[in-house]
Order: sequence, then C-alpha cells, then structure tokens
Amino acid sequence: MKKSKICSAVAAFAACAIATSFMSCKKESAKKAEEDKTIHVFGASRGEEAARLEEIIKEFNAETGFNVVYEGSPEFETQIQVQAAAGTPPDIAMLPQPGMMQNFAEAGYLKPLPENVVARIDSNYASVWKDLGSYKGNVYGVFHRVNAKSFVWYNKKEWAKRGYSIPKTWDELRALEDKMVADGIAPWTVGFESGAASGWPGTDWLEDMMLRTAGPDAYDAWVSHKIPFNDEKVLNALSYIQEIFFNDSYIYGGRTNILTSHYGDSIKPLFENPPKAMMHREGNFITGFLPQSVQDNMEEEVGVFALPSVDERWGTPVLGGGDQFVAFSDKPGVAEFLEYLTTWKGCIPWAKVGGALFPHKNQNFNDYGNAIERELAKILVGAKVFRFDGSDQMPAEVGSGTFWVGMVNWVSGSEDAATALKTIDESWPQ
Repeated sequence: MKKSKICSAVAAFAACAIATSFMSCKKESAKKAEEDKTIHVFGASRGEEAARLEEIIKEFNAETGFNVVYEGSPEFETQIQVQAAAGTPPDIAMLPQPGMMQNFAEAGYLKPLPENVVARIDSNYASVWKDLGSYKGNVYGVFHRVNAKSFVWYNKKEWAKRGYSIPKTWDELRALEDKMVADGIAPWTVGFESGAASGWPGTDWLEDMMLRTAGPDAYDAWVSHKIPFNDEKVLNALSYIQEIFFNDSYIYGGRTNILTSHYGDSIKPLFENPPKAMMHREGNFITGFLPQSVQDNMEEEVGVFALPSVDERWGTPVLGGGDQFVAFSDKPGVAEFLEYLTTWKGCIPWAKVGGALFPHKNQNFNDYGNAIERELAKILVGAKVFRFDGSDQMPAEVGSGTFWVGMVNWVSGSEDAATALKTIDESWPQ
C-alpha cells in the first residue's frame, strides 16, 4: 500500500514536471514568435517627430500583425556606428546623410532592398531619391519624410497691400528687389547666427545658387571635390548672393545684422508692425519660429514661393535633405515595413498633422493639413532638379567646419570671396 502510494506520487510528480516543461516550452515558443514579429527601428527623431512617426507605425502594425518599435536618441549617429561594429544593430535605422549609408554598405552591414521595394521606389519616386539611396549598384535606402530649403517666405497681407507679384525668374526677382527699395523697405532679412554652427544658412544659400547657375552636374562635382571648392563656377554663384548681401539697401540691418541675427529669429521682421523686410529664404522648418499669432493663422498670414530660377535648363531646383530607412536585418517584417513607407498610405497620418513633406509622386496634396505645406509639397515634387544638402555630404571638417566659418568670414569682410573659397578648398582632407 505504501509502495503504491509512493509510485502514485512519483507518477504525479513526473506528470507535473512534463506538464510544466511543456507549458514553459509553449511560453518560450510564444515569446520567441512574438520576438520574431518585433522590428526594431532606431533614429534621431524624438519628441513630436517621433510621435508622428509612431502614428504611422501604429497603422502598419494594425494592418500587418508585425510589431514595429521605434527608439529615438540624441546620440544616434554615435550609437548606430557602435552597434553596427559590435554586431548588435537595430533591424532598421534612419540615416540622416547619404555618406553614412555608403559607409555602412561598404562595410557590409546593410541588406540590399528586395526587388519589390526597389520596384516601388522606381514607380513612386523621382530617380534622384533612388540614386541617393544606392551604392555600388545596390539600392539600400527608402526616403520617407524629407525637408526642403529653397523657399522664399513673405507676409501675404503686406504683399497684397503693396501689389507685389511672385517672381518666377532671377531677373524678375531683381526687379522686385529694386521696387521694394524704391518703396522704402528692405527686400531681405537674413540671419547666420547659430552658436557654434553659425554660418550654416550661408552654405544653403551658396548651394541653392550653385544649382541655379552651374547646374546639377557641376553641383555634384563640387560636393564630391571633383572640381575645386573655389572653382570659377562657385565664385560666380557666390557673386549672385553678394549682389544681395553686400547691398545694405537690400538687407534689413545690413551685413552686420546677417552675422548677429539668429537664423530662427531672422524671419520675424517680415511680420512686425510695420514690417521691416519683405522676404526670407529658408527651409520648411522655419514656420516653427514665427510668432504664435502668425502660426495660428498661417494660411491668411504667410505666403511662400520657390527661390526663382537663373538658367531655364534646370528649371527651379530644390535643395533639401531627409532620413533614409536602411535595413541591417532581413527578418520577416523588415521589407514589409520599408515597402509600406514607399506608399502614400504610409505618409498620410503625418501629412495631416503637419511638419513634414514627402517626395512620393503618387501623393494626394489635399491630405496635407494646411495650404502652406500643400504648396511646398507641390514645389518639391514638381522640381526638375533636386539635390541633397551639399554640406551634409562633404567631409565633416569642411561641411560643418570651414564652410560655415568661410561664409561668416566672407560676410564680415575679413576675407574676400576668392580668399574664403580658397581657404575652404585647402581644408579638404587629402
């Protein structure tokens, strides 16, 4: 009897152990399956930008059953390189510069995009976006939210009152500038001040003018240093800017104010009462620096147009930038998410709330939440020539170093145009 009880107890214990093991195994399998469906995305976007991206992710997850999870970090550019070298990268990363993608691709860290994603890019993007996402014959990057910089902002009500019309060509712009001066007001307000980064708005001006005067091929050669930084084409482009910056009648506060005015504050003179200037050239992000009363009534208060063309061969070029999504993993869900980002469906939630432009050809401009961004998106998509921000593609010691400093030195008068460009050229790493 005692033996029978012992046997029964042993059998019960064994059964329990088997059941427990089975349940643990089942839980482990379920956990593994869940992990397999989790796609980690890493980038620099935080705060409001991250929240808007997460709305898109939420819709993708609901539609597909995958679990895309986004993490943003202010130290992204350092961390992603450490993670890649350590063999622990995320499944997907948002890279802000084409050069970073090329470095990762050269090291063999990235997975080329599958044919179906490349086909989506071919059908829904201008070829320049595929080129920017490609390296040595493979396509690695999907562009989603982008920014553009070749815009001129103005006070809509003031322009209507004065009877000013939007210039389409550089000659029309020159005529408008002279009319504004005759009316007793400065055509432009410009600001270079940005702490340790002071001067970067000047690099954008020069890049815009290189595209307009020298064209995209010369621009590409300049950015990659296949022609000297101080090539005659660059000096010519700078001369167009000098016509504006060095004419104190054209610049609110003159050249001194260019150097001391913070780039974000430099749009505000357009909306003072009375206005102190009539135009400001800057990217789509500048609206966040407008007075709140203007932001609350953007469509009624603010007008925008593309910086006019100089040479009709290249139309009205657009300068800009943006993050490209690249894959460090080819696990299930990675390609699906990247493909989703190539579709307009994967952009609508962000377009509706504002703060972003998208390069997709098959987009519905009415999905943008305001008329300003609808107009900006039309300019971006309709541009015959688009190029990525040049200084972001140059070596760091130039693009975010001597180029910034050189533009400040030139405006301050401590170096003339030829000397400033020569100094920058000599700083290019050998």
